[in-house]
Amino acid sequence: MIRREAESELIKLSQQFKAVAVVGPRQSGKTTLTRYVFNNKPYVSLENPDERAFALEDPRGFLSRYNRGAVIDEAQRAPQLFSYLQQVLDEDNATGKFILTGSNNFLLQESISQSLAGRIAYLYLLPFTLGELPSDQIMEVQSQMLKGSYPPVFDQPVDPDKWYANYIRTYIERDVRQLKNITDLNIFERFIRLCAGRIGQLLNMSNLALECGVDNKTITSWIGILENSFIAFRLQPHHRNFNKRIVKMSKLYFYDTGLICSLLGIHSEQQLEFHPLYGSIFENLIVSELIKQSYNRAKGEKLYFWRDNIGHEIDVIIDDMSGLFPVEIKSGATINNDFFKGLLYWLNISGIKRGAVIYSGKSTQNRSNGIDIVPWNRLKFFDP
Repeated sequence: MIRREAESELIKLSQQFKAVAVVGPRQSGKTTLTRYVFNNKPYVSLENPDERAFALEDPRGFLSRYNRGAVIDEAQRAPQLFSYLQQVLDEDNATGKFILTGSNNFLLQESISQSLAGRIAYLYLLPFTLGELPSDQIMEVQSQMLKGSYPPVFDQPVDPDKWYANYIRTYIERDVRQLKNITDLNIFERFIRLCAGRIGQLLNMSNLALECGVDNKTITSWIGILENSFIAFRLQPHHRNFNKRIVKMSKLYFYDTGLICSLLGIHSEQQLEFHPLYGSIFENLIVSELIKQSYNRAKGEKLYFWRDNIGHEIDVIIDDMSGLFPVEIKSGATINNDFFKGLLYWLNISGIKRGAVIYSGKSTQNRSNGIDIVPWNRLKFFDP
């Protein structure tokens, strides 16, 4: 088993709160992590039809089996359970009694906010970070982007290409139906593929609606589905303008590059290397990596991008409340002066003294101008 960076944070939360909800996409390792950390607790999955029926029809009787707590997998499948769980937790001062997992953030948050507010902590568990992978499983950058970071493609003898195709099919047929009553799933699948082709771009809802043949309201709803099921996320623009007019549209990224490649029909390293979206997919790899590291370390930092109305742009602004740290992402493997133009411009207008370039090469450098050069496969050591 590959150990997870979030393990220590999960233990800390279980010592402070009566319950912990571990949420993330399907197949991100939630069950493996929670059963490993809490191997002394009974385990029950509400994906099991019999257990789900018991929890829905007789919540009190279902919970009475677990007087000392339990790990309840896919807890959002029985939302009625949460009102009864509230009473159980209120009658006991023990911490870490129930550990809930869920792959649907919207349904789980909705149930928790109604019944368990103040009693439960959240932990987001996403696919592997590069730092979690054993060194012998870190490949060349094209292979890493194509393979993605979902646990099954590393710990099971599966073909990643086939695994992602089936993952997409299962996601659309099961999770999407659970979230929204979408009658034409083919249109929704087209929507996902169009989103994969827009990673790293400003998210224009109107254009996306036009290409899908639906209205803007529907696109907004569907973007919410991707976010709540941990397929994609929006990176918001930073609010500081530094006397420049800045864009206010968000950017769209996916949590996993293997999923992007599958959606775009990219099946080989050579095909990826010459694909017109190669730079955007590399950028997505780095942005998602920074997001996952932030969740795992529970540092409370927030990620944004910055762009003014004449095209000056910084790919990522890390805001940890003590200051801003700009990051530029370059898919090239050879360091050149173009790497620094955007950063130097932003450092000049902002007054910030430090920044970093993350690129696909192998050399680490600390430049005298305050800019660090960080190889993509050394991100586990990156701590701005």
